[in-house]
Amino acid sequence: MNIFEEFLSKVTSKVKSKEAHQMIKKELYNHLQDLSRSFQEKASSKEEADCRAIQEMGNPYTLGENLNRLHKPKTDWLLIILFIILAAISFLPLIKEVPGFTNSGSFFFDSKIRGYMISILVIIFFIFFDYRKLQNLWTYFYGTGLMLHLYTYFFGITAASSKNWISIFGINVDVTIISLFLFFLAWTGIFNKINYFNNWIKQTSLFFLFWMPILIYLALPQVFFSIIYFFCILVMFIFSQVPKKLANRLVLVNLMAGVIFIGIISLTSFREHLFIRISTFLNPDTAPNGAGNIYIFLSDIFSQAGWFGNGFKHDLTTQSIPSPHTDFAFPYLVYTFGWVFGIVLCLILLTFILRISINAFKSKEKYGRLIVIGGTALFTLPTLWSILMGLGILPVTGASIPIISYGNSMLIVYSALLGLILSVYRRKDIVEPTLLIY
Repeated sequence: MNIFEEFLSKVTSKVKSKEAHQMIKKELYNHLQDLSRSFQEKASSKEEADCRAIQEMGNPYTLGENLNRLHKPKTDWLLIILFIILAAISFLPLIKEVPGFTNSGSFFFDSKIRGYMISILVIIFFIFFDYRKLQNLWTYFYGTGLMLHLYTYFFGITAASSKNWISIFGINVDVTIISLFLFFLAWTGIFNKINYFNNWIKQTSLFFLFWMPILIYLALPQVFFSIIYFFCILVMFIFSQVPKKLANRLVLVNLMAGVIFIGIISLTSFREHLFIRISTFLNPDTAPNGAGNIYIFLSDIFSQAGWFGNGFKHDLTTQSIPSPHTDFAFPYLVYTFGWVFGIVLCLILLTFILRISINAFKSKEKYGRLIVIGGTALFTLPTLWSILMGLGILPVTGASIPIISYGNSMLIVYSALLGLILSVYRRKDIVEPTLLIY
């Protein structure tokens, strides 16, 4: 062991986080080498220069204690507190019976409790899990997502006109939300290794990798999942430091594919369906007894809410509000507890999303930053769409607010996502920076 290694061992003996040892040793060793070279230029021998470099660094144990304070694992307690608050709010739509379900109150309530018990374990696991171990597994994540849909096609369960459920030990699991999470993990790995795609064959594979999930979600049909997927990949692409030449090529090719795809859609029967949905959204009064009824009803719900709501004594079953525990949780909560509660809830959700967004740029490790940026997109789009959909600003689609809306598959997936985000935050001062600084 040379004198540099002995010095570094003494320094790291005072650093409790073993994950930080390698990074600290690398940084200090480079600094010691620079000092030694500078002393050698002043006519010192290498051995003497090395000793002077160590003396210049000071007491190794004092230095280690200072670095220990600097490189401690961090916990984002604000994000955890916000999650707990949102989790508590998520039980409010389940207190009364859900229209269309007999004895639904106790069933959904108990199911939600079990879901949160699993979610807490999932969050804890991912917080202490080193997220960097996932970065080279993108092919497995992508392949598993495809295999899940293939299995669902043959053995899946149909619910709400969509065959996107499978049964695991008697428990129904939503394959679409799980595959979305898997495709997200796959693309974090792809963007992290984007320089690997350095020839036309590999770049062509990127094209098919991107469009395949969109086609799958449209075929189910789960149009909103294709929108979330597209938005998530787009946001990660923007922040992934793709080489300019490759970025321009990918944008051009996919824009052309998008135009062709829209052209093909316009020639199918889906065009009629889409036209009706958009025209009904823009002019709900033209179909007051059909598809436009939901927009008119939502407008009435908000106009009757008042500042402090109608409480649990109101009876929404006679007014046929659909899915007050899932897609329309926001209108239900505003009608029940009032606009004051609705505004506070929006501020909590906004703070939650902003907190995640800020954390994205605290990590200087590329893969970790991609996880948080993509995770922010996966939280943001369904949250904003569900709220704006409830307010009648966006078309009605299957958009649920993460954490708040009922659905244990979604809850566990978003808990895993939150755990990964907290894992990146925990290691932001421990892992070695890998981002290019321009």
